[in-house]
Amino acid sequence: MTPSEFAAAVQHAVDHLPVWVHEALEHIEIVIMDEPGPDIEEEGEDLLGLYVGIPLTERSVEDVGELPDIIYIFRQPHLALNLPEPELREEVAKTLVHEIAHYFGIEDDHLERIGWG
Repeated sequence: MTPSEFAAAVQHAVDHLPVWVHEALEHIEIVIMDEPGPDIEEEGEDLLGLYVGIPLTERSVEDVGELPDIIYIFRQPHLALNLPEPELREEVAKTLVHEIAHYFGIEDDHLERIGWG
């Protein structure tokens, strides 16, 4: 999947989020990178995505005016899964939802229990 095809898959996943999620994400930036760079903390091998910011459940009035939160989606680790294109698109969407869940304050252990981990 080329970079532009991958970006289109991410955009398709964003476009198909419920309206209430779109409204909640107005101060979040979604960034596509080939791989995690040195400025991104090492979170483990094969990192598909990463949420960087303050989850809604931890925010206070002191956080007003902070830089926008960022969701990173990493292309090469997705491609390394060697999935057929329809399954790869599903995995991209799942990664996006997983990182959005972190923005809402949902932790990995809960995501695993509900099948999104």
